[in-house]
Amino acid sequence: MLAYDYPILGFFWTMLIIGLWIAWFMLLFRVIFDIFRSHDMGGFAKALWAIFVVLAPFLGVFIYLIARGRAMTERDMQDARNQEAQFRTYVQQAAASSPTGGGTADELTKLAELKAQGVLTDAEFQTQKARILAS
Repeated sequence: MLAYDYPILGFFWTMLIIGLWIAWFMLLFRVIFDIFRSHDMGGFAKALWAIFVVLAPFLGVFIYLIARGRAMTERDMQDARNQEAQFRTYVQQAAASSPTGGGTADELTKLAELKAQGVLTDAEFQTQKARILAS
């Protein structure tokens, strides 16, 4: 009733309701997806959970979160670790297969080390550096 006297409060109330509905649907679908990606449940248990969540969504989601919330979190953490490991592997493979072999930065670092050890003179260092940067 207060919202009708103050239109801005009606707007805020509407935005709150919309936000809560969006959060609810995100949670609902997250639980449904988690039911089917769970490897520790058999097909019959998955079917029962899915039926329960579909027929009684509020109660089903809340009971699922209470009963299996920890396992859901562990699966999420394991998926995140797997994705990070795959990303690191991809980056390492991409860096190793660069056209310059070890990469321009690696070659320049090696040249700087050789110069610091006294193996290369300043002129040789500049020549090699120019060759690396030109390629």
